[in-house]
Amino acid sequence: MSTQTTTQDLDRGRVEEFAGRMVGVLESGSTALICSLGHRLGLFDTMADRGAMTSREISDAAHLNERYVREWLGGATTSRLVEYDQHADTYSLPAEHAACLTRAAGPDNMARLTAMLPMLAQVDERVEDAFRHGGGVPYSAYERFHQVMAEESGEVVDASLIDTTLPLVEGMPERLALGIDVADVGCGRGHAVNVMGRTYPRSRFVGYDFSEEALAFARGEADAMGLSNVRFELRDVAEMAAEGEFDLMTAFDAIHDQAHPARVLAGIHRALRPGGKFLMVDIKASSRLRENLDLPWATFVYTVSLMHCMTVSLALDGDGLGTAWGEQKARAMLAEAGFGEVEVKEIDTDPFNSYYVCTRT
Repeated sequence: MSTQTTTQDLDRGRVEEFAGRMVGVLESGSTALICSLGHRLGLFDTMADRGAMTSREISDAAHLNERYVREWLGGATTSRLVEYDQHADTYSLPAEHAACLTRAAGPDNMARLTAMLPMLAQVDERVEDAFRHGGGVPYSAYERFHQVMAEESGEVVDASLIDTTLPLVEGMPERLALGIDVADVGCGRGHAVNVMGRTYPRSRFVGYDFSEEALAFARGEADAMGLSNVRFELRDVAEMAAEGEFDLMTAFDAIHDQAHPARVLAGIHRALRPGGKFLMVDIKASSRLRENLDLPWATFVYTVSLMHCMTVSLALDGDGLGTAWGEQKARAMLAEAGFGEVEVKEIDTDPFNSYYVCTRT
């Protein structure tokens, strides 16, 4: 007896409901592209606090081509990002929308996150090839990776690193003020390192990364800040040979990207002095798919993992840990690395991440 589904067996109501959802997917994806362009071109910033403006006034203020701005405004209007007065033929950005879409919003600016989607889409065909033949897509394929990630993390660093994040480690601000040795693993463009170095001139800081391009940017920022207590080194952190050199080590959304994260965590444990602290910031999720079903950003997390975090690890013959490795897996790996004491904390200004405070006993 055949059990093949026929058109007669289909629940037409569910079909229509799902088709409607797919139309919504197309609309949401298109809104994300409109939003990304609006952020990168500064259009939301231009429109904020200026009231109603014509497309010509907006394009002139933003120093952009009016025809392109007018078409962008069409998409921004139909997606309800901006409001349109059809009688006056003017556009405005409500203050409530500006609070989520402009650089003035700081870490609450959601538009900067949409800039990740066009970056990921650039490697779509290479990821497809990896599905068929294995391997992965290397970091070098992501042209704007460090720029996009530096802006995303920089907002959180500026808003909360000194006053909120570091105090999660009990007594750490006081120790930093007196002078200790600190290393940041996977530092990227090094903004967190430089902010800590500027705030705590008696402490000594080093940032490790395997991108010379990112480190050059980090050194340039350090020079501009006049920092003499900060340095940056090109290094594969899976091969870290330091032993008992640091009082504090940090990793900001970096461990899950590593080719061999277990080796990195073991190296961090080894590099800390007894009683030293490891502050690991990583994606807030569960290691169990069923527990992520209601996570508001779950699809985004799995997509970023598929299109970047997992595949860059596999491109290096790595473990492909993935962005959604989750708290359970993180705790297990930290324990395997030697960290017997681990606390998981959260901060209000960063709903996407969990903060692991680990101690080398």
